[in-house]
Amino acid sequence: MSKNWSSTLRLPKSTLPPRPLPTQHKEYIKKCADDFYKWQAANRPADDTFLLHDGPPYANGSLHAGHALNKILKDIIIRTKVQQGQRVTYVPGWDCHGLPIELKAVSTEEGRTMTPHAIRQAARSLAAKTVLEQMDSFRTYAVMSDWENRWTTMDMAFEINQLRLFQKMVSRGLIYRKFKPVYWSPSSGTALAEAELEYNEAHISKSAYVRFPITKDSARIPGLEGFTGNLYAVIWTTTPWTLPANRAIAVHDDLLYHAVRVGDDAYLVADGGLERVAKVLMGEEGTPEILATVPGSQLTQLQYVNPLQGKSAAPQPFIHGPFVTPDSGSGLVHCAPGHGFDDYLLCKDLGIPVSAPVDNDGIFTEEAYPDDPSRLKGIPVLEGGSAAVLELFKDNVLNVHKYKHKYPYDWRTKKPIIIRATAQWFADVDNIKELALKALEEVKFVPESGRSRLEAFVKGRSEWCISRQRAWGVPIPALYDANGDAVMTEKTIEHIISVIQERGTDAWWSDDPHDPVWIPASLRGKGPFTRGRDTMDVWFDSGSSWTQTDRQADVYLEGSDQHRGWFQSSLLTRVAAMAVQGPTADGTTNAVGLSPFKTLITHGFTLDKAGKKMSKSLGNIISADQVMDGSLLPPLKVKNKDRDPNAPPPKDALGPDALRLWVASSDYTSDIVLGEPVLKTIHQSLTKYRTIIKMLTGSMEQSARAAPLTALDHIALVQLKDAMAEIERHYQNYEFNKAFSSLNRWIANDLSAFYLEALKDRLYCADGGGVLEPIFMGFLRMLAPITPVLVEEAWEHRPAWMKEDPSILHPLHQLYNSPLIDSSRLSYDEAMLRKDIPVLMETHAAIKAASELARRGKVLGSSLGCSVVIKAPKDSKALSVLQKYKDELDAMFVVSSVDLGGAIEGEPAWKYVQDFEMGGHGCQAWVLPPKDHKCPRCWRFVAPAEDSLCVRCEDVVGEGVQ
Repeated sequence: MSKNWSSTLRLPKSTLPPRPLPTQHKEYIKKCADDFYKWQAANRPADDTFLLHDGPPYANGSLHAGHALNKILKDIIIRTKVQQGQRVTYVPGWDCHGLPIELKAVSTEEGRTMTPHAIRQAARSLAAKTVLEQMDSFRTYAVMSDWENRWTTMDMAFEINQLRLFQKMVSRGLIYRKFKPVYWSPSSGTALAEAELEYNEAHISKSAYVRFPITKDSARIPGLEGFTGNLYAVIWTTTPWTLPANRAIAVHDDLLYHAVRVGDDAYLVADGGLERVAKVLMGEEGTPEILATVPGSQLTQLQYVNPLQGKSAAPQPFIHGPFVTPDSGSGLVHCAPGHGFDDYLLCKDLGIPVSAPVDNDGIFTEEAYPDDPSRLKGIPVLEGGSAAVLELFKDNVLNVHKYKHKYPYDWRTKKPIIIRATAQWFADVDNIKELALKALEEVKFVPESGRSRLEAFVKGRSEWCISRQRAWGVPIPALYDANGDAVMTEKTIEHIISVIQERGTDAWWSDDPHDPVWIPASLRGKGPFTRGRDTMDVWFDSGSSWTQTDRQADVYLEGSDQHRGWFQSSLLTRVAAMAVQGPTADGTTNAVGLSPFKTLITHGFTLDKAGKKMSKSLGNIISADQVMDGSLLPPLKVKNKDRDPNAPPPKDALGPDALRLWVASSDYTSDIVLGEPVLKTIHQSLTKYRTIIKMLTGSMEQSARAAPLTALDHIALVQLKDAMAEIERHYQNYEFNKAFSSLNRWIANDLSAFYLEALKDRLYCADGGGVLEPIFMGFLRMLAPITPVLVEEAWEHRPAWMKEDPSILHPLHQLYNSPLIDSSRLSYDEAMLRKDIPVLMETHAAIKAASELARRGKVLGSSLGCSVVIKAPKDSKALSVLQKYKDELDAMFVVSSVDLGGAIEGEPAWKYVQDFEMGGHGCQAWVLPPKDHKCPRCWRFVAPAEDSLCVRCEDVVGEGVQ
């Protein structure tokens, strides 16, 4: 009579649900993030701290997957540091000033009729609301932080720190005002920094070849002594709208220039541009007649007339320009110092005046064409300006054509910008550049390529335009006299700061323009003064954020675009404020922690499944919520017959850990793909982790603590130790994707396929011993930085006996390398085991391979349905190692018996062999039919008779089980 043996087995009994319950996410997140941050702040040592300084996200709109990538990377880092025994400080911040928030709070048209104070109130309200919304979203990612003490760049305390920093830079002579060209955005109505630009590779310009008449001194050129026609200089420009501001023509002293006859006239053109310009002057078939050839140095004797300057305008010079090449155009360059950086620098040294007859909206002023101001006044330079200018040039226009090229755009409005001379405030970068570069020598970069990128941006910058013509920002604390000249000293700023501390920053705009309280005593009675209306560049705002901490940050982490943004502005402001004017005596700068960061980590951008960068225009932006709620994956298949057929199928929602595991599994140093194929892999891993935890929580027995440890247990502990060490190295090197791979490799090769498979018989059918508790704790420690919600849930569903033991620490609270098992329980020498494990693993692999052959032959199902014979030379290392563990080999290899070195008796019904090599010796693993009968309880073929229990099971269950 068959008996029911299932009631005698120790089958896993876990309360862990098969899938995470969304209703419990909030509770688990509170415990593993909010409560855990407070716990570590109170329990980790105050003398071993780690500071991660937050790069403030912009308080404008909803979060997307890129925000999640950034915040989760930071969270993984600080969690690993807590595991290493450090107390972490991570206070979140938000960037709240600037044009995008202003424009979102107040439309452009509304803004024209609103006071600056009203604009600021609307922008502040929007930013404050957005900060709270973004913070709530960040917290759903299980990101731990000091949320209550968050900072924003619009906080009074932050603004005062920023003004103090600005004051120090003023005292060091690093801030100045100058009328010079800057990037100007007509669509935003403000100056921009290089970091606020993006480049359109497909911009189309109306380009033109134009001639300027040379005054009657052309006879100075050898070869033109008897020439009686008109001589012209030919220039090519992609911005004809800048011609009203033309003040010189640049040539290169060392280039050769030809005077080319066309009819009765002649044209100057560089030798290298002759072929191009000849086609413009004479058509495809024309052959140019060269009247004279001279070096550029001789052309600087000439002068020319700009027809747009008016009938009474003085002739203008030819000048040497080191940047002039013959590679494009005519080799003669039109110089408008009010609309070009190189032009400005060249003309400034020669005393040539700067003109930029364009207003804040990018529209020509009446100075653009003095003879008839109405012809150009009011025309937008980027929309019709070039055509209007060329119309005034009449016959002097030689050719007009469309030209596709790379052109700077305002990264906020996505519209083209112009270069325009205005009076702006600048920070002197040239003076601190070498110190900044010196400070970077002490910084660790992840990836290392970030070093050269940041260094290149610093090297390529001489000054920083820090003023903006907007209402929503921190004021540049300047006073202006009746002539419009600025007054700004350390003392005047000190006075203005004291008023702001009393009245608030908004009062700078809302107070009466003549309120004397803003004027320091030293200036009273010296004429009327008014407060300036410029605000600071938002990069100066966020770049000042290092003032929120009292020491150098251990890590800054942001996207790779911040090399020219926040990383650079933070470095420059700190160096400007803190550097002694030269390195210390030992040649270093770390005496004051000159760089704001010790380690600089950059990540890439998020891409859709097609590899395209996510953008609103493409409509491919993915939110973090879509990852967490399973929206990007096919719905679950439900077998419940009672389910409402009209209800939508449930989503495969795995919560914040799915989002976090996507981040951890990705190589963040380059751009990261997010889509269904990637998430399917992530969900498979997360489901595997959950299955293992369910098995462990359902199988751990308190009695196992006193059970003897087998060789198999010792091997599992060595494998766990090695996996944890490897994963710890990856965590310390910020290589989270490698940690993820190592973890999955340990699970697949060592835990699932080897230890748990071999342990099941002992676990379910025997004494329930093993090392599941150390494995459970080690597994959760490895998971803790990347899937803390799962760790918290696993801890909630630990066995009752563990809950009753107060000595067992929460896995999030444990030190990563604290002992997992009492060393007194270990009976095997670890060094010996390490030498033996390769032999055991090779043999195991050979047996599995031979077993698979038997399955293909349809003679074997479970591996317990076979016996094994290992053939190896008597003097081989393989045989000597296997002999040590002969009593455990059947359990270790999950077969019913293992014979070493023996012959195969008789002619078995079937046999399969796998050859393998160990230590230079050929070995064989033979898989054969079992020798004995199947035990109906444990299913091993070791019972003396059919339907009878094996000796071990007989001892365990005794008599009378039905």
